[in-house]
Amino acid sequence: MGPKHSRQEVLAGAVAVAFGEGLSALSFGRVAAQLGISDRMVVYYLPTKQDLVTAVLGEVGTQLQAVLAPAFTAPAADHRSLARTAWRALDGPEADATFAVFLEALGLAAARREPYRSVVPVLLDAWIAWAATLLTGTPARRRAEASAAIALLDGLLVVRHVAGRDAADRAARQLGLAGR
Repeated sequence: MGPKHSRQEVLAGAVAVAFGEGLSALSFGRVAAQLGISDRMVVYYLPTKQDLVTAVLGEVGTQLQAVLAPAFTAPAADHRSLARTAWRALDGPEADATFAVFLEALGLAAARREPYRSVVPVLLDAWIAWAATLLTGTPARRRAEASAAIALLDGLLVVRHVAGRDAADRAARQLGLAGR
């Protein structure tokens, strides 16, 4: 008889823990408790803490792309137009929950906590590479513009999560990313 849960179900449980309790609470035991299974079943599919964190953050990245992708019907000319389009798409509560997890990962990486310190730069690089596909120009220019757009958006999202939606909206208007 095979395992009671699939890898995808275990990953879904891990994502639920991250969204419900935060990444800093993510552990084999918490994922197992979420699913009503033993820790060994979680370890079977995600053998190390780095595997667990990488899988969860990969899923968060996929969710972020799913939120943003429909907004891009044509390539953006530069970082401002990319950020403007993305900012409009990030206005819903589903984006707030997803970015809360992403921002926590950035904070844990900045605090030099493993495995976040190792995993988050790879995730951020993949995020920039994906955003670069939404821009026009040479590969080097697309990469530079994508980096600038991601930095701009991440800053605005930090403001929104810490100071509130109104503060972030004022900043976005000042930056020319939202209507006056």
